[in-house]
Amino acid sequence: AAFISIQAFPALLDLPQDLEVSTVSCGSRHTAVVTRGGELYTWGWGKYGQLGHGNNISSDQARRVEHLVAEELRAEEVVCGPWTTYVRV
Repeated sequence: AAFISIQAFPALLDLPQDLEVSTVSCGSRHTAVVTRGGELYTWGWGKYGQLGHGNNISSDQARRVEHLVAEELRAEEVVCGPWTTYVRV
């Protein structure tokens, strides 16, 4: 089972240095950001597939949602719910 740390205090996010975040949204146990370039990165608890990586795996590291890249879709907005993630492309 994957271990996900829950932090009750701010922490630095390790994203590639050339990315500029335009939008961020937090769910109950996951977070998503949209970059100015239209990429979506997610991390946290993924039990219900809410991270968008095609599986139910949780991750402490921000990962780009490759499905949007493969479909040549540009993320414009993201809204996280308790166990869901909505992305406007």
